[in-house]
Amino acid sequence: MAKTKTSFFCQNCGTQHAQWQGQCHACKSWNTLVEEILEKTPPQAWKEEANTASNKAVLLEEIQTHTEIRIDTKDAELNRVLGGGMVPGAVILLGGEPGIGKSTLLLQLALSSEHPILYVSGEESQKQIKLRANRMGSSTQQCYVLSETQTTKIFQQIKKTPPKIIIIDSIQTLQTARVESSPGSITQIRECAAELIQYAKETHTPVLLVGHINKEGSIAGPKILEHMVDTVLQFEGDRNHFYRILRAQKNRFGATSEIGIYEMHQNGLQAVSNPSRLLLSDTQHGLSGQSIAAAIEGIRPLLIEVQALVSTAVYGTPQRSSTGFNTKRLNMLLAVLEKRAGFALGSKDVFINLTGGIHIDDPAMDLALVAAILSSHHDIPLTKKITLAGEIGLSGEIRPVPKIEQRIQEAARLGFETVITAPHPSYSNPPSSIEWIAFPKIEDLVRYLFG
Repeated sequence: MAKTKTSFFCQNCGTQHAQWQGQCHACKSWNTLVEEILEKTPPQAWKEEANTASNKAVLLEEIQTHTEIRIDTKDAELNRVLGGGMVPGAVILLGGEPGIGKSTLLLQLALSSEHPILYVSGEESQKQIKLRANRMGSSTQQCYVLSETQTTKIFQQIKKTPPKIIIIDSIQTLQTARVESSPGSITQIRECAAELIQYAKETHTPVLLVGHINKEGSIAGPKILEHMVDTVLQFEGDRNHFYRILRAQKNRFGATSEIGIYEMHQNGLQAVSNPSRLLLSDTQHGLSGQSIAAAIEGIRPLLIEVQALVSTAVYGTPQRSSTGFNTKRLNMLLAVLEKRAGFALGSKDVFINLTGGIHIDDPAMDLALVAAILSSHHDIPLTKKITLAGEIGLSGEIRPVPKIEQRIQEAARLGFETVITAPHPSYSNPPSSIEWIAFPKIEDLVRYLFG
């Protein structure tokens, strides 16, 4: 009888080692090597080896191409993030925190599809999935539910009823007979993903994989998993807020700058078609420390309310805290205000919050952030009809930002009367319903808003 072959794999990065050692030489993590049994039987693909056609190299000019018809998911936000729908044969990995709504999003996709979908769950029984579907109030004749973790049995079901789309919830629960290790291990995740990717590419069937998140915030398993798939989606949001944001971290068939915004309700997730109206509050009048920023996420303009609180530091070291904004950039803007504009904020506590629990990295947020900080510092409220968009440099200059036309048009559509930006020589035709003011330096902005 042949001896069983084993090897040691790092549970953090997936690097293989010939023998156990305390530290992984690849990622430098300690005590992460675990012994796993390697493949004992010949690999069995999802179909017989004899039926597999051999590939041969061809010239690039000889390859026949045609326009791929994307599959409509019936979800406008998901279609936007994917680049217009799912590409046949694409493998999509969806990650997110526990309870954020990954399974809910994919079950809604399965219930609203016009094509046959196989929903494979290794975490819930068929009755539990049925209860969730009843709570969403949706029903369809095209959704097949399978509670299974063995890839062999999953492919047997696929041969009986070939689906148009396959959903795996989740990849960490699957187990293949090709290797003998526990589900969720580095080897199992890699091999199960390889089998599903092989099936997707050869049959042009899209496969959606749900990935668990580890304590560092990255998708559990080997990093190579994210390289193997075509698209990596991240479902973000705070469970204490209603809003969820879907971002594309990798997309071979579209842009990675798009986001989809959802609102969590009792009966599931609902797409937010006009997030600007939800991120702006019209009940707060006469309060200092508030401003409106005209930001851009992907090609979508967003008007976001920025809140700031500046108070005298009680302890020796002033506190700097921000929610939804980069704290390091906040410290840079405070230094610019003190050096270039003459505001002594070194002994002040500064707290920043973007409403709705949303996180924005657009540099155009700088101008609105500075306006909110100075409004709280002087205790002078700003009018709610002003929106700002501009990047601030270390010399105190206000720099132009891209897509200024879309920002101004969105502000005009929502009823704002004034927009403040940096000078844009290439743009000079704002809508007649809004006043456009351009300032080259931060001192000019302070003089205009606070005299």
